[in-house]
Order: sequence, then structure tokens, then C-alpha cells
Amino acid sequence: MKKSLLFMLLLMFSMNLHAQKDTINFPGTHPQEVITRDVANINVSIYPVPVRENSFTIKTDRYVSFVKITNIIGQDIFRVQYSDPQKLIRILLDNPKRGMYLVTIIFSDGLRVVKKIMVEESE
Repeated sequence: MKKSLLFMLLLMFSMNLHAQKDTINFPGTHPQEVITRDVANINVSIYPVPVRENSFTIKTDRYVSFVKITNIIGQDIFRVQYSDPQKLIRILLDNPKRGMYLVTIIFSDGLRVVKKIMVEESE
């Protein structure tokens, strides 16, 4: 009885240690609430939805300095950095396959927004 109780306590203790290893705290310059509030105030429009004809437009209320598009498995299919940040951007993709893509937009002030787009076959 004592051995089984001791075994259960050791098992629970080791489970707690493993759970603590998965927790990671990232130090930041801003509290999480401030970052969330700033990102919530950013207006980003991507059109047309779904994307056809290999191109789409990104319209924002802030200046964009970098755009990256990745497929759903994480491969970059498009990447551009603007030396002169813009609020209205036309993206032309080189023959994308039908599917879901992630558009990462980094603004000139360093904030980042990720949006999903669906690309369909052109008619």
C-alpha cells in the first residue's frame, strides 16, 4: 500500500515537471494587452475574396513595409520588402495552386498582422 502511494506521488510529481517544461514566457517591451489593443485597431482589407486571376489587393490604414505569403505547410511563395512603405498594395502571384495561404503584413512601426486568404482556380 505504501509503495503504491509513493509510486503515485512520484508519477504525479513527474507529470507536473513535464507540464512546466512546456511553458515558455517571452519577455516583451509592451504588455500583452497593449499589443492586442494596437492590433485590433488596424484595418486591413484583402480583396477580392476568394483570390482569382493570380492577384489581389491589400489596403490598410497604416504604412506597410513587408509582405510575405506562405502556403499552409509554411513554404514562402511570395515575399517583398518596401523601402518606401505603402498603404495600398497590389500583389501578383506567380501561378499559385488552389488552397489556403497566410498573408503576413509587417507595418513600418513593427506591428505584425497575419490574414488568411483562399486562392481558387481562375475561371
